[in-house]
Parts: sequence; structure tokens; C-alpha cells
Amino acid sequence: MSLSGRVALITGASQGIGRGCALRLAKEGASVAVAARNQEKLNELANEITAAGGKAAVFPLDVADEEQVKSTVKSVIAQFGKIDILANNAGITRDQLVMRMKRADWDAVLQTNLTSAYLCIQQVLPSMLKQRWGRIINVSSVFGQMGQAGQANYAASKAGLIGLTMAIAREVGSRNITCNAIAPGFIETAMTNLLSEEFKQNAVKQIPLGRVGRTDDIAGALAFLASDDAAYITGHVLSVNGGMLMG
Repeated sequence: MSLSGRVALITGASQGIGRGCALRLAKEGASVAVAARNQEKLNELANEITAAGGKAAVFPLDVADEEQVKSTVKSVIAQFGKIDILANNAGITRDQLVMRMKRADWDAVLQTNLTSAYLCIQQVLPSMLKQRWGRIINVSSVFGQMGQAGQANYAASKAGLIGLTMAIAREVGSRNITCNAIAPGFIETAMTNLLSEEFKQNAVKQIPLGRVGRTDDIAGALAFLASDDAAYITGHVLSVNGGMLMG
């Protein structure tokens, strides 16, 4: 599953799933461009990758800002010469029952979780089309498949990513570019650490494998979809949820 010679851009890479994916892709030989708002955490990640013999570069980025997305993609291509792999992982939550949800919280989640993926895809496609090779991987969620009370904005954004994935897969498949989604279940991250212990215990009861997921579980799936081993897979939603949702 070697990614030697490939260049990957990962959004939301400063922590959680994005960080785990950056470490895994670098381990598989890819040069990784790590992007997020927190430059300090990105620097720590890049130092860890380079200390292990990998290649990494830091790109501070707010994916909700279209001009920042454009300039960041240009900077990555200027430094590495191309972008082979795009991992749209950046995401936020602004949870509230829909009757009380503020429009600003709806807009913020849709902008960060869904619109940013469209913007990033649009900017990296010329590089991928030129080389006739590309891997686009959108990090969705099990809640984009089954919904979740109090997360209408988040669930809608993650479901939107699935539709976007399938549309892009049809648009660019003839150019040897694949587009797939990963739908993580309950994964132990800084975001889920904010949830109550009662919520976590109830969540585990719904998981046949009897444990919450690790970032490594998602990183392994993403590395596979980014590799030549997944060359004939596109428009697919890979559920990595411990059996929380089947079918």
C-alpha cells in the first residue's frame, strides 16, 4: 500500500482524525501538506513526521475562507509540484435542537464541513486532471447516514458530503481520479471527549465490537482508499463504525 512519491493535502490535520491520517500517509511514504487553523499544533505534527523520516509541510488554513483555500492549494503545489491526494477532513459541531438552532450555527457547520470540501476539490482538480491520477477522500460520519438528534446541521453537512462524493466520482472517473467517503462511527477524539460519560457509555452499547474507534482505524481506511490498491473503488462510502450501523 505504498504511497511513495505521492503528495497529500489533509485539512483539519492539527488533531484527531486528521492528525492520525497525516501520520499514516507519511508512514506509507507520502509527502503530506497539513492544513488547519492551529499552526502550533501543525508544527508539532510536522516535526513528529520529519523526526520519523517523513516529509511534511505546514499550511495554516481556515477552510471556511474561500480565498485562503485558493492560496493554500497554490502554495502546496508551488512547494511540492502537485497534489495527488486530497483528504477533506476539517469539521466542526454546533449542536442544538433544531427548534432552538441559530441560523449562524447552521451556516457555520455547513460552510466548514461541506462547502469547504467543494472549494478544496475545485482547487485541486486541475493538478489531478493534468496528471490523470487523483484520490479525493471526504470524511463524512455515521450520523450523515442515520441522523442524530441535536445535530441537524452536522448530520446534514455529513450527508451532503456523501452526495458530493458520488457526484464528483461520476464527473472525474474517466480521468483516473477516484472520489470516496469514509463514514466514521464513534471515534475517540478531542471533539468526542467533550461528550458526557453517559453518552459515551450508551454509544458503546450500540457498537457490536464493544469499543469506541481510534483515529488509527480511520487512518488505515483512508490510506487504503488513497492507494493503488483501491484503484477500482469510487463513489463508495466506507463505513468504519464497529458495526454501529450496518447495511
